[in-house]
Amino acid sequence: MTIWRDRRRLGHLVARGRDLLAGIEGHGGPLLDLAIRLYLARVFFVSGVLKAANWDTALLLAANEYPVSWLDPATAAWIGVAIELVCPVFLAFGLLTRMMAVPVAILALVIEFNYLELPDHLFWAILAGWLIVRGPGPISLDRLFAGLAESAVPGAATVARLTATIDRLVAPLYLLFIRLWMAQIFWAAGQAKLANWDLTVLLFAEEYRVPLLPPDVAAILATTTEVGMPVLLAAGLAARLAALPLVAMTLVIQFTYLDRPEHFLWLMTLGLIALRGAGPISLDHVVAMGLRRLSAGSTDPGGQGVAPPPHVVIVGAGFGGLACARDLAHAPARVTVIDRRNYHLFQPLLYQVATASLSPADIALPIREILRGQDNARVLLARVTGIDPATRTVRMDSASLHYDYLVLATGARHSYFGRDEWEKFAPGLKKIDDATRIRARILTAFERAEATEDLDERRALLTFVVIGGGPTGVELAGAIVELARFGMSRDFRHIDPAAARVLLVEAGPRLLATFPEKLADRAQDQLAGLGVEVMTRARVADVDAGGIIVDDARIAARTVLWAAGVEASPAAKWLGLAGDRAGRIPVGPDLSVPGLQQVFVVGDTALALDERHQPIPGLAPAATQGGAYVARVIQARLAGGRVPGPFRYRHRGSMATIGRKAAIADLGRLKLSGLFAWWLWGAVHVAFLVGVRNRISVMLGWLWSYLTFRRGIRLITGAEN
Repeated sequence: MTIWRDRRRLGHLVARGRDLLAGIEGHGGPLLDLAIRLYLARVFFVSGVLKAANWDTALLLAANEYPVSWLDPATAAWIGVAIELVCPVFLAFGLLTRMMAVPVAILALVIEFNYLELPDHLFWAILAGWLIVRGPGPISLDRLFAGLAESAVPGAATVARLTATIDRLVAPLYLLFIRLWMAQIFWAAGQAKLANWDLTVLLFAEEYRVPLLPPDVAAILATTTEVGMPVLLAAGLAARLAALPLVAMTLVIQFTYLDRPEHFLWLMTLGLIALRGAGPISLDHVVAMGLRRLSAGSTDPGGQGVAPPPHVVIVGAGFGGLACARDLAHAPARVTVIDRRNYHLFQPLLYQVATASLSPADIALPIREILRGQDNARVLLARVTGIDPATRTVRMDSASLHYDYLVLATGARHSYFGRDEWEKFAPGLKKIDDATRIRARILTAFERAEATEDLDERRALLTFVVIGGGPTGVELAGAIVELARFGMSRDFRHIDPAAARVLLVEAGPRLLATFPEKLADRAQDQLAGLGVEVMTRARVADVDAGGIIVDDARIAARTVLWAAGVEASPAAKWLGLAGDRAGRIPVGPDLSVPGLQQVFVVGDTALALDERHQPIPGLAPAATQGGAYVARVIQARLAGGRVPGPFRYRHRGSMATIGRKAAIADLGRLKLSGLFAWWLWGAVHVAFLVGVRNRISVMLGWLWSYLTFRRGIRLITGAEN
């Protein structure tokens, strides 16, 4: 039992260490790769521009200063300037990076050995070599076109195999070369200080004083660093940590003693070691492999041999479920994600699909694609029908699954407050199918209005009613008005789409009840400015194919949309529990179900209370934070460590957009409205989209819509007859 716990604890520590290093490399590495590309691009492009602007001087230099024996001066000058003008542009954008880095590296070496020996030139070649063997990094156009390797483009497969071979065989050797190169630079400096110790102390006293340290202490510290850290770098032992004191020393030298351009190049090269690690040819790699083998596999407590890792089952791949799955990436556990659909949906932008601004593919991504790099995770496309807590079993349509830990992140659905018969007349908006049906209904209404000669029918077809004055209702109403006024302004001949009537019906005393009253009033004013008719304290009595009845008055409308309420998924029924009025499951401070400590509930399905004993709102950030918290709890239990304290939701603000130029934002003490709030709303939503392609696609779609006033996805699919 002790061996089991110790190995699980060691496995947890190793996994957390890998997670930390992966996070450091994942966040800092791409930025450093970008900095290297931009630095090299600037250096060579400026040189090329100067030579092109002074061509006679360039020819003179090629003939006399750095002649190339096998080329005439004019040809050598043309080639050099072409390299310096063309390659930097490609490097800056990260396009054909490996190919463009080759002439840059060759040119740097030619300058070094044919013209002027400077440390800068060698470092230029080293950094260009890094781009050749490792590629441009994620922040590049090359990464966007990674799929070309599997395409029919001639030579793409060959290039892909070549780069894979370079990554596998050459990159480890190149990392070793970089480590040895930097080690010899600092080792030589350290040996010089030791050989002339009295002079070294004198220099620290007179030339490069270190604040807060006596000269002899500063000299000892510097010399020890320059002698000890290179040994670790050369051996590849704790190489990331060994690079950090050398980075600090380089900064001290640069800013207290000697300002030289090569120090900046030292920093970039040491940064590669600190962020990318020592590589496979190192003692770090040997130690990591040993720890992995020691922590992998464990004897089960019953003595039955090797036990499989604990099984974490996550039902639902929304914000909460995905956050939990991703944060368990390095946990000593198997993770299974079950969802009835094969995609993760960014629901806050679903209304833009419904109003023809975005395509469904812009806000959805296959779950398998999101988790394909997570070795301990698998995805099942299935519908959960029940749960047996006694046997820890999740029942699906045609199978069942045992769990050690269960996370329910099943979200919410529409609630018609007991009037479910209204759903076929007033569809809600919770999934892509809803959005495409609503889009078809809205666009078909305009088409039928164009075709009919009955004025009353045309008026009803051009009347759109949105029931519910929360964020979804406000955003839907504003988007429909803008679609009618701007998106289709010149598309019809017999009707004027701008004459469409849009009503927003709210039973409460005001819109956006969860927002401060002043912001809600501004939102209502902005809606009115767009042309939306806002009806508050208006209770809907009936909905049918002809329209709605509000306060005994009938409003003829052929398009009615529901945004008035939601209820939780049937997860409470699966567990045999009584949920609250909205079907949510009451949970404890650690988001587990009381009496079922292996079952956790997050997001819209959970009735969780904050420190003021108020329900935590059913928002995407709350679900994401809840999923990440549950992952930490599960990892702590797996490792036998200290479990985190109670879940605390950190509310970072609420936003709602009204049309294409206005929004409101409640950021605590900071309240915003208008155009700036709209830009902030857009930036936040783009940042939280999953996938680089989705972010770029949404930004381009919004830019097109903003500049042209047109909606590009006006396709009627799945139209209702």
